[in-house]
Amino acid sequence: MTSYVKIPSHLRPSDPQGPDLLTQERESASFDVKELTLLLYGIKDLERYHKILNIIENDPVFDKTNIYFMGRDKLFEYTIKKEKRLVQLIKENKWNVEELQYAEWFLDMPGPFGAHRGMFIPTLIGHGTEEQKKKFLIPAKNYQIIGCYAQTELGHGSNVQGLETTSTYIPETDEFEIHSPFLTSSKWWIGGLGRTATHAIVMAQLKSNGKDYGPHPFIVQIRDLETHLPLPGITIGDIGPKFGFNATDNGFMLFEHVRIPRFNMLSKYCQIEKATGKYISPPNDKINYGIMVLIRSLIVTGVRVTLARAATIAIRYSAIRRQFIDKDEPKKLKDGRIVETSVLDYTMQQYRLFPIIAQSYACFFTSKAMNNLYTKYMEQSSDGNYSLLADIHASSSGLKSLTTTMAVESIEDCRRACGGHGYSSFSGFVKFYQDYLPNTTWEGDNYVLTQQTARYLMKTFRKVTKNPKKYASQIGTNPTITYILQYLNEPNQKCMATTPLNFNNQEFQLKAFRHRIAYLLANAVDQIDNQKKSWNSMLVEINRISHAHCQYLLVQNFITALQYNSQQQINDESLNILHNSTSLKKVMTSLCNLFVLHTMEKDVGEFLESEYLTSSQARLLRTQVYNLLKEIRPNAVSLVDAFLIPDALLSSALGRYDGKVYETMIDWASKEPLNGIILNIDPNNNNTILEKAKL
Repeated sequence: MTSYVKIPSHLRPSDPQGPDLLTQERESASFDVKELTLLLYGIKDLERYHKILNIIENDPVFDKTNIYFMGRDKLFEYTIKKEKRLVQLIKENKWNVEELQYAEWFLDMPGPFGAHRGMFIPTLIGHGTEEQKKKFLIPAKNYQIIGCYAQTELGHGSNVQGLETTSTYIPETDEFEIHSPFLTSSKWWIGGLGRTATHAIVMAQLKSNGKDYGPHPFIVQIRDLETHLPLPGITIGDIGPKFGFNATDNGFMLFEHVRIPRFNMLSKYCQIEKATGKYISPPNDKINYGIMVLIRSLIVTGVRVTLARAATIAIRYSAIRRQFIDKDEPKKLKDGRIVETSVLDYTMQQYRLFPIIAQSYACFFTSKAMNNLYTKYMEQSSDGNYSLLADIHASSSGLKSLTTTMAVESIEDCRRACGGHGYSSFSGFVKFYQDYLPNTTWEGDNYVLTQQTARYLMKTFRKVTKNPKKYASQIGTNPTITYILQYLNEPNQKCMATTPLNFNNQEFQLKAFRHRIAYLLANAVDQIDNQKKSWNSMLVEINRISHAHCQYLLVQNFITALQYNSQQQINDESLNILHNSTSLKKVMTSLCNLFVLHTMEKDVGEFLESEYLTSSQARLLRTQVYNLLKEIRPNAVSLVDAFLIPDALLSSALGRYDGKVYETMIDWASKEPLNGIILNIDPNNNNTILEKAKL
């Protein structure tokens, strides 16, 4: 890309140089970075990672040099080219799902084909009959048709049962009639719908023989395959500029009595009988929940990567950025010159950033646990056993809410930790934050989801309280029942810590989180059942219950991963690596302690309210958090290096692996197209531009 400003070539940043500073940081690591990277990815995934990255980085179509200077029209045009090239690569290289996921991650450009791959195709696979798959899935996989998933409406989002679009069975013609009876019935926010999709899976209220059967999915062709114009009776458009995701054509759609064949109702689990219009129910009404659990577990996996990306930028930049001279402990170069202190050496910066590194590793172990639990559930459900579903649905709902909120807050914390330069698009935070933000809303609004979690927990609390002996056998296997029974047996349990170091005791940590969530549950159930408070009046407490439960799951999964020992048979590759390396286990233990204790400190009011902690113990807790910051400091840069987030994905001048922060900032600024014009600032002359600038 053209530079419009010539920067004097002899200038360089003042000493010490960024690359030298990062080299020093890396030399101070107490563990093998490559070993930790292997723990995070595994051998097969790491091979896949490098293979896909090499293809993406060397394809000129994916060059993002100009990305920060594009308006929406140019950005959308660029993204369409990217999507087409990606489809070509999928076919050329015969990529499987995992390889495609890596490619999309490296590209980091949500586009108009995203909903086609992420929602349209999986829904056809999960809900379509074999005949429907032949008709729709095969051309969808070949990109002969492009689909979207049309559920959300202008007037309804989280309340899916309240959707207004209708699908009425017409027995005389054996068709469904799709209709939008109100303006608020308009499908809205639908990814890929605005200008791209040819087909949509439309969620509509099923009506037959005068009865309502709730929302069901229907396949509707919405555009002509030759002209790409909307079909008769269908009004489609793009919803306009958004906070982020502007490379995607989120659209709106209205139906005016549009007829589709009965065949187009996705009918793997439920059908409408031909001519009679009789509704045939699904064999189990819990089937759809399994898909939601899978999607939400994938979102938690995505949170880990999101936190890693944000922390990588902020930690590396903080190691290079220097501000002020520390009079108590002045920093010196090898030649004796006193220099300003690295921002990363300030305790406040460590307090802001190190817990985010810990959060990422905590989410890594929880996502592994969720995936394992989902696999176990799928094995059991295939035999008709759905006993795990209620618990994993409640937990996955709450974890989606907690972790995506955590990620959004952490991206912003990392951006602000980068000072003024964090406000620049060149920081790599601006578009990153904008595009990640919808995660707090889609697949369930984060505040609404906490109600699902809390409702299940309160129901469980009532059952266990009513008959504790019945559930005693589940102690140790069901985390919810475990902490409820322990609380019922010892409701006045107290923390035994007398020194800051005592808080590193993992049993102390687990007891603290178990007692806190059980106390909140007991208190809420009492207010609703005995004090007769309304559900609405308890929503803030309900939100706290969900977060407390899911924080406990994050804590438990992190600690459980560390508690394996050499005498146990370990079939997990990551855990084998962890427990065969003393240095890795030590640094992971420090991160686990920081995650647990920092989480406690942030919500210390609830631990005090439950009277598990005293105010003097809260001060000890805070002291130990500060001690852990010092413990982690020498490993900070290496801990984010282990995430292996490539520079092409970071798109950040601040977070570059080589540390050339200032050289990159000024180089990218010189390419700003605004620098390529000479303005006419004469208020009496209406011409805006005099001429294009010349180098």
